[in-house]
Amino acid sequence: NAYENKPTIIKANIPTRMAFQVSSKIDSRTILDQQGAENLLGMGDMLYLPPGTSVPVRVHGAFVDDHEVHAVVNDWKARAKPNYIDEILNGDATEDILLPGEASENADEESDPLYDEAVSFVIETGKVSVSSVQRKLRVGYNRAARLVEQMETSGIVSAPGHNGARDVLVPNGGAN
Repeated sequence: NAYENKPTIIKANIPTRMAFQVSSKIDSRTILDQQGAENLLGMGDMLYLPPGTSVPVRVHGAFVDDHEVHAVVNDWKARAKPNYIDEILNGDATEDILLPGEASENADEESDPLYDEAVSFVIETGKVSVSSVQRKLRVGYNRAARLVEQMETSGIVSAPGHNGARDVLVPNGGAN
């Protein structure tokens, strides 16, 4: 089912979770992997789940109603026409116009210069997580997530389990 896959893809790419008031416990679990958002009051009341934690913090964000959003959008529309980069919209982006850390879709899977170092780190420690790769290599979350996904594709680490944890499939000393 395509719907069931989307929350996993989103969660893999966005380490922070914020849930506003939802209508059911199921919706709360989809966002936070736990219930609680169904009990929020609305109007900016939210649960914030920082990366690397499992306990959400209840915070109050700024509430902007639809009328205010439409007023801002209309103001920006009146100022100027958008100036899109056609190569990005068409999917023809070359490396020189991509943002730092992004790779074009046709880039070689293992072309990241830190891939071998990431593999060595994971095999030596026997543990794999995006955050540990991120800390060890001092890279952003998205790049670390891509490295871990490349390791999964190469059979070095498992797919994430029901709790998001992965296992190292290659024994120590098996990296080449």
